[in-house]
Amino acid sequence: MDDNKIIELFFARDETAIKETAYAYGKKLECLSYGILKNIEDAKECINDTYLKAWNTIPPQKPTYFYAFIAKICRHLCFGKLDYKNAQKRNFEVVNLSDELMCCIPDKLSEIELEDKAIGDILTAFLNTLSEDNRLIFMRRYWYCASVSEISKHYHISESKVKTSLHRTRKKLKAYLETEGIFVWTEKIY
Repeated sequence: MDDNKIIELFFARDETAIKETAYAYGKKLECLSYGILKNIEDAKECINDTYLKAWNTIPPQKPTYFYAFIAKICRHLCFGKLDYKNAQKRNFEVVNLSDELMCCIPDKLSEIELEDKAIGDILTAFLNTLSEDNRLIFMRRYWYCASVSEISKHYHISESKVKTSLHRTRKKLKAYLETEGIFVWTEKIY
C-alpha cells in the first residue's frame, strides 16, 4: 500500500493504518531505533510509541513524506528514551556523535535565526552534492547512529575508509555551511 493510502486510513481513523505502517516501514523503524538504543525491548517500545504518536497527530497533520515523518517521531522518542536512561551518566556513543559534528553544525541556532526547515533544506542540498557512497555512510552514521564498525561491515569496506569518508564529509559540510553564511565555532570545550 502506498503512503497516500496509509495516510487516508489515518484520516478515516481506521486502525488498519497502524498495521499497514508497520508492514511498510516496521523493519526500517526497527533498524533506526535499535541503532540508537542498542536494546531490542526499548527499540520495540519506541516503535509502538511512534505508531501511537502518528495516530494522534494524523489528522490534523498530513505529512508530505510519510516515512520521514514517522522516522523523525521515532528518532525523537529514541533519544528521549536515551536521555531518560542516561540521566545520571553521559552515553559515550551519543557524546561521540555530538563531538564529531560539533565543528560542522552551528552552536547557537537562535542567533542565526534559521528555522528547522531552512536547516533541513541546507543539509539536503549539501547531501545532494556528495557521492552516493559518501552520502550513505554519512547518513548511516549520523541519522541511524550506526558505529564505524557497523558501517564497515554493512558496506564491506575497512573501518579506516569509513573514518576517512566521515572526516572528509564533515570538512565539506563545514565549508558548505560557510558558503551558505553559517559560520561554525570550531573550538571544543570539554
